[in-house]
Amino acid sequence: MKAVSTIDISLWRAGGPGAQDVAAQVDEGLQRAGFLLVRGHGITAELAADVRAAARKFFALPTEVKNKYAAVVGERGWIGPGMEANGYSEGTQTPPDLKETFAVGADTATGDRAVDDVWFRANVWPTEVTELRELLTVYTAQMRRLSDDLLEMFAAALGLTANPFDGLADRPTWTCNINHYPPLSSVGEPEPGQFRIGPHTDFGTVTVLDREPGSGGLQVYTDEGGWEDAPYDPEALTVNIGDLLEYWSGRRWPSGRHRVLPPQSDAPEEDLVSLIYFYELNHDAVVIPLTEPVGKVSDLDPVVSADFVKLRLDAITL
Repeated sequence: MKAVSTIDISLWRAGGPGAQDVAAQVDEGLQRAGFLLVRGHGITAELAADVRAAARKFFALPTEVKNKYAAVVGERGWIGPGMEANGYSEGTQTPPDLKETFAVGADTATGDRAVDDVWFRANVWPTEVTELRELLTVYTAQMRRLSDDLLEMFAAALGLTANPFDGLADRPTWTCNINHYPPLSSVGEPEPGQFRIGPHTDFGTVTVLDREPGSGGLQVYTDEGGWEDAPYDPEALTVNIGDLLEYWSGRRWPSGRHRVLPPQSDAPEEDLVSLIYFYELNHDAVVIPLTEPVGKVSDLDPVVSADFVKLRLDAITL
């Protein structure tokens, strides 16, 4: 898929003329698709493999065991099948997504219960897979550092002399979802219009995805090409921007629209696990959209991050 650019963030971190070239590639790539493949990120394949292996052990537990950790969308723990339909975020009534999820998130409580009960719930850790806690703690810390670098790089890509996110993400409301996409023998024949994840855009600033390729895998939508299989590079992470960053960019960069296909007839026993890090800002961060000529429009009002994201989370919860 030619619309998705591959960039090397290590060249940007090194500074100099190479960094300027990368920044230009970022701007061009995000204008086309809202997606990038990011190499040179410094996160080892071994760490992701260990997280994935521990997650598979959890997902293989009996349903009655996983029910001890049951949660709904936006909470921490096990979000079982039938709980989520991402197509609703676009106003499309679709059958539930064919997946299950284990979710963790930021637990840096503010002391305000009305805030903490939504954005900073305590994480739930399965006693049956004790290694998952340590592995995910290390993994999400590295994801946060990468996401901060991505936001700084995005600001540079637009020629901004200062990073506007410096004071907006010291207590971010990130979430990390591990999605399990079971095989056809487990989920049954998909209903019409049913996906592993229905068509949608993400809601926050950046999403960092470590994925397994597959026939029933990730597809990306562009106006020029329609739906196409997302490119896969084993040395790269897949990064897309969400609705909040699109809004901040003054609609210069489209929020990356995507979906995950249902199990396919040519690979009915395909069983995939994706690690998905959703990065948002502080719950009370005020996002002031860029105006023309950097942005494409100049009539967008400031928004509060939590209000903006929560509205979209509620829309996909069944």
